[in-house]
Amino acid sequence: MAFVDTSLHRRFDPAKLQKINLFDTPQMFCDVYCLKPGQAQKVHSHADATKFYFVLEGTATITIGGETREMGPGELAWSAAGEPHGVENRADAPLRLLVSMAPNPNK
Repeated sequence: MAFVDTSLHRRFDPAKLQKINLFDTPQMFCDVYCLKPGQAQKVHSHADATKFYFVLEGTATITIGGETREMGPGELAWSAAGEPHGVENRADAPLRLLVSMAPNPNK
């Protein structure tokens, strides 16, 4: 499928953040991450891949390298290969992000 309406992809679970895959190729993947208040993806890194977080809905607290910022809908943060990154939902409302990474570390 070459066209995707990201607004149709939302799933929240009180136990942990949800990752909804939109597509996955040998070159890259693209997911929607859904985080309830208090959920997070801990800071981590990928030695050989660049990753971005694009806020679709809500307020994200995103760490890239040694900097942490609050970001809202329409804002994007990206990490270079090997750079630590992570995201938290410190707000009181759901958070949805478009997340992609290349090259795909799962292939």
